[in-house]
Amino acid sequence: MSAAIAITGGRVVCPATGHDGIATILLKDRKVAGIGHAEPPAEAQIIDASGLVVAPGLIDAGVFRADTAAANAGGVTRMILMPDQSPPLDDPALVAFAQGSGKPDVWVHPLAAATRWLKGEELAEIGLAQAAGAVGVATGRRAIADARVMQRLLAYATGHGLVVVSHAEDVALTAGAVATEGEYATRLGLAAAPAFAEALAIIRDCRLAEATGARLHIRQVTTAEGLAAVRTARARGVDVTAGVTPAHLLLNDMAVAGFRSFARLSPPLRSETDRLAVIDGVRDGTISILASGHDPQSQEDKRQPFADARAGMAGAETLLALGLGLVRDGVIDLPGLIALLSTNPARRFGLVAGTLQLGAPADLVVFDEAAPWRIDGDQFHGAGNTPFNGLPTAGRVRITIKGGDVVWRA
Repeated sequence: MSAAIAITGGRVVCPATGHDGIATILLKDRKVAGIGHAEPPAEAQIIDASGLVVAPGLIDAGVFRADTAAANAGGVTRMILMPDQSPPLDDPALVAFAQGSGKPDVWVHPLAAATRWLKGEELAEIGLAQAAGAVGVATGRRAIADARVMQRLLAYATGHGLVVVSHAEDVALTAGAVATEGEYATRLGLAAAPAFAEALAIIRDCRLAEATGARLHIRQVTTAEGLAAVRTARARGVDVTAGVTPAHLLLNDMAVAGFRSFARLSPPLRSETDRLAVIDGVRDGTISILASGHDPQSQEDKRQPFADARAGMAGAETLLALGLGLVRDGVIDLPGLIALLSTNPARRFGLVAGTLQLGAPADLVVFDEAAPWRIDGDQFHGAGNTPFNGLPTAGRVRITIKGGDVVWRA
């Protein structure tokens, strides 16, 4: 049983309850025990949050590594883990092991592999994986090429009440590509795929979701055409949500100039027109989840010729700070950002989290939204390759609380 904690003087922001204002939060027995202006009990440990923001712990939806150190430093209390592990999460025993891998400092919620070995051919044991703790099922880093397999997956997941997380790139068009077609890919001689390969995949999967009544989450939507396809599907009543990472909000394909392998991502960076469209997608609510895409690679894997370098970046420690840029730029307000980072992922994946209502798990982040710092991958607490190295930003996590215990303090 954890000791009682009273967090006083902070701006409490909780989109789930609509609370936004100065208040005291009492944590007891690993749950939220009170919120308001009452004097904290004498036995409670006092945390003075004056001048700081107090919010539900972040839920990072779609990480590729359960990196506890990075999560704690980034204010992340729960990670929704992609099935692209070694071996893939296509077996109930592997799902159960992954679920317990981060406790007690961060809870890992696995996504089961949609197909055996993530090959896109034979469906995995989704029902058993759900019983072992899977909160959804995912196609992995790549889309499922066979529409019939994808249709069976969506129908089967619907029967189990599971959301399907898809990767939105047409497999044939993107095979062998490392960049998006455009001026910079041409100049550098990089194998590239058209940006509309994303929309083709989204249109297909949304139509299949409509036919099967499935719940679909597209992990990253990064193009204007892709966003238009999501809006069209929603207008028809399809239960589809969209996510994105800060990389596709803040960087465009110019970042690959000079063959910067740290900017080798999946999906690849897009044009400036698409980047601005993604910001509009956040503004109008088409994109409802902001995730880090935490997929750190070793220095050996990144310091390769661009085409040979592995795609991926460390993102958990910079997720909040980069997201706060949307607030400073007037794209969304602070409650809107917390919804993207915590409330919405909890709702989409059925987690009892993302809220500070009475009785909720005591998962919180306390942060200084204005604290300036410069991103330095060498100073990360987890793996450090990032395309944002050297970028000045603002917003620092001061305290992360998981289950009523302080797991990070800066």
